[in-house]
Amino acid sequence: MATHTAPCQCIKFLLAILLTYPALTHAQGTTSAPAQTIRFSTLGDAVDAHDGEITYFNGVYYLYGTSYDCGFEWGNKQAPFCGFKSYSSTDLVNWTDRGSLFDARTEVWQTRCNGSTYGCFRPHVIYNKTTNRYVLWINVYDNTSGYRVFTSTKPTGPFVEQVQPKLGVNADAPTAGLNNGDHDTFVDDDGTAYLAYTDWRSNGSIVIEQLSDDYLTGTGKLVKGVTSGQTEAPALFKRNGIYYLLYSDPNCGYCSGTGTSYKTANTPLGPWSAGKKISDNSCGGQPSFVSTFELKTGNIYLYGSDLWNNAAKNEALANYFWTSLQFGPDGSIQPISCNTQIQDPAAPIEAQAPAASKEDQPETYFRLCDIKAGVIHAQTFLATSTGILDSISFNGFTTSHLDTGLEVSVYKANSSGEPKGQPLFSTLIPANRIGWSARKLSVAPNIRLTKDSTYCFALSSSIQTSCYGIIYQTSGPNAPTILTNINGSGWVPEPGKAMKFNLLMGH
Repeated sequence: MATHTAPCQCIKFLLAILLTYPALTHAQGTTSAPAQTIRFSTLGDAVDAHDGEITYFNGVYYLYGTSYDCGFEWGNKQAPFCGFKSYSSTDLVNWTDRGSLFDARTEVWQTRCNGSTYGCFRPHVIYNKTTNRYVLWINVYDNTSGYRVFTSTKPTGPFVEQVQPKLGVNADAPTAGLNNGDHDTFVDDDGTAYLAYTDWRSNGSIVIEQLSDDYLTGTGKLVKGVTSGQTEAPALFKRNGIYYLLYSDPNCGYCSGTGTSYKTANTPLGPWSAGKKISDNSCGGQPSFVSTFELKTGNIYLYGSDLWNNAAKNEALANYFWTSLQFGPDGSIQPISCNTQIQDPAAPIEAQAPAASKEDQPETYFRLCDIKAGVIHAQTFLATSTGILDSISFNGFTTSHLDTGLEVSVYKANSSGEPKGQPLFSTLIPANRIGWSARKLSVAPNIRLTKDSTYCFALSSSIQTSCYGIIYQTSGPNAPTILTNINGSGWVPEPGKAMKFNLLMGH
């Protein structure tokens, strides 16, 4: 990736995050994975951009990634392609959804990338100062090179496809095969760009190839076999005149805990050193990127790992691990700490407090998916004023392609917080409104509430298989509580758990 100049400011960003079920930590490796946390956009939707990168352009950070919200599933021939998304932020905490990089709903892109293919992944964006264009590379499997290239005048697009790139490796391989895979783009100090990519025809070894002046194709100037095989997910960057290549060691698609290793060289085309492992399990995920941000106090090298959702074919619920790489006096990368939380990238990590104050800590959310025929969840709430309940919003998701929707009912609650009598309001959210990522869902009850009275809303569905899911957080003993009813056996409160929800009152 290019080196991006960032302002010297106090930027709080989270580190390791939460998972669905607390019992799940890591699939393999010797280093424990930290608890995961779900990141939400400023609209309240879970961030849905995976296997991409974070870059910095003109004072703004951009998160690029593959979307899974529409229900893409690797290997499911009926599953649609969801495209690529971007989010922007000025502090690495608050992320604004900037939409799709290009329209992936067209027949062309569905044919190239839907579940009947190997799919399309790993968007990487670099800026060309000569052409004044942002250049997007994505990994595909419908052509020989394994990539398609786009340009745009804006970092968020829309990106327009250019002529298919040509590379010096596997140029004579069959079309639409497992030729070249995961990649990274890197711009050197002199403006020369490189592509680091995985050669599947040599069992997953890494190749680095210099790109053309416009960054749209390869030049044939390359080095093969940077790794000996069974690797993927390269990340190329430069520090103090030394080039570093991080990679997944071994390769393991959608695995929750592959290792991270790195090599060094004096030039991007080598020769490259022997590899050294710096994490046995990438803190519960798989390495994705390293981004360099220039601060007045020095550079920050941001390491990203995709925390895959237990090898699910759809990764809409996958999360992220981001931390700053640390270096020894000799330039060696130190083993990655899975418990490091960066509070201020402008300050050295050793000078930071070991933990943020309670007020500075972000709310931690968990996900739960079990709503179906026979399983109902209800959420109690207290009316703080008398007036009309204009809307209830909560985060919901699904894990399957469903035809039956999710029913939302509002009740007056009894002294135990349980639904009482007939519903004051009931509606069905259609299945096509509910995504695979935890999006914000809203209903408009338009009913009158009385101050200091307790109410609840219940979520139910008649689906027999799969489930609808909710997002919840831990709460204090006096906070609103989730109640669960299984097969009509009565309502059971779950103290310390509350849904992520919002109420909007009118007069």
